[in-house]
Amino acid sequence: MYHVADDLRYMREALRAARRAPRHRDVPVGAVVVRHGEIVARAHNRREVDGDPVGHAELIAIRRAARKLSSWRLDGCTLYVTLEPCAMCAGAIVLARVPRLVFGTRDPKAGFVGSLGDICRDGRLNHRVAVESGLLAEECGAILKEFFREKRRER
Repeated sequence: MYHVADDLRYMREALRAARRAPRHRDVPVGAVVVRHGEIVARAHNRREVDGDPVGHAELIAIRRAARKLSSWRLDGCTLYVTLEPCAMCAGAIVLARVPRLVFGTRDPKAGFVGSLGDICRDGRLNHRVAVESGLLAEECGAILKEFFREKRRER
């Protein structure tokens, strides 16, 4: 059973991770993988700093969790992420067999867990993810808006 207080705590951890990304000019997205009440991995976007087009917070957190748990199957895990995952990340969530995803704010331009499509709950796939959205959405959206406002000022 999931408790709102726990979900809020872990989403706040994802927000803390997201706030590290702008230090190296990356979009502030954070992700946390939790299993049985323990954080097993956390990450933030690293595309700019690593020069890696797939350096999304979700993928990094999934890789770290898989290493720590010594399994590519993330059974019993919940992934918390501040922004709705894109198609690539949603696909990785399904392929890693993550049973539950909780995300903050929607991404109407690239989100693929309800906005542009829904890979995580597509009945044609062999795994479906339980999805909850909108947790701390305002706060998750605010750090993104501030990041892009600053980028526009720099131009």
